[in-house]
Amino acid sequence: MIQSTPVYLASRSPRRRELLRQIGVAFEVVLLREAGQRRIDVDETPRAGEVPDEYVLRVSREKALAAAGVVRARRLAAHTVLAADTAVICDDAILGKPSGAADAARMLAMLAGRSHRVLTAVAVARGDAIDTRLSASTVWFRALATDEIRRYVATGESTDKAGAYAVQGRAASFITRIDGSYSGIMGLPLAETAELLRSHGIIVP
Repeated sequence: MIQSTPVYLASRSPRRRELLRQIGVAFEVVLLREAGQRRIDVDETPRAGEVPDEYVLRVSREKALAAAGVVRARRLAAHTVLAADTAVICDDAILGKPSGAADAARMLAMLAGRSHRVLTAVAVARGDAIDTRLSASTVWFRALATDEIRRYVATGESTDKAGAYAVQGRAASFITRIDGSYSGIMGLPLAETAELLRSHGIIVP
């Protein structure tokens, strides 16, 4: 059953929409301007000296606040705003969305045959109040041949994915072990999300 009080989801990700529906949360999407548009709403470039945990928390907060500003500017109903940010961490490097096929192949070669961290921060804003939660998981990849990486990138699944792979897609065949939140690796940790929404008066079935 989908609960009737909606939240605003500040995300273009179909995975996050799917996950919110999975736990019965009604939502409306508020789109933020991204790279390539006239003026972006949130600069997702890591800052000098910014550690990965702080980075994803900052970006999720900025997304939530930017979306709350859009809601006010459009004079929409004052519902809770939900935003999230995901990053893959390997050798302390933050791997976001690949810029193209070559960048995706580079990232996957870095991840092959070893473990990496996946961080997803969730932010919930209502009025002047904003709260965040952080989900941290570890994923192990088996060794990958260059041709495997090339074929995977050619499927297009790497596009718009942090670390250039989708845990719920064909890349599942690369993964030998997961320690943490599967939904968090997908892009929206449901336990943390439900906790935040409940703290803001949203009933999560």
